[in-house]
Amino acid sequence: MEHVVVVRSFAEPVVFADVQAMEDKFAWCLDIRNIRFLHSYFSIDRRRMICVYEAPDAESVREANTQAGLPFDVVWSATIHRSARNTPGTAGTT
Repeated sequence: MEHVVVVRSFAEPVVFADVQAMEDKFAWCLDIRNIRFLHSYFSIDRRRMICVYEAPDAESVREANTQAGLPFDVVWSATIHRSARNTPGTAGTT
């Protein structure tokens, strides 16, 4: 499984609950592709959003978003790197 990032932008400010409702309505699109939602980051101006999923590959997430009619700018696979400062039990923690 990979971490997959979806970047969304909106011409006008949107309400997070409205975007979430669209995604909830099409949760089956994620389920049939073995995709698990992890996190969303929503900009303060409500015009940009980043969603992170765990999925077999980026193409599965791209297909699910397309089938669900969810807007996206780009979908890409990611590797998570954590700073030693932010990882409990490692040198450099505060």
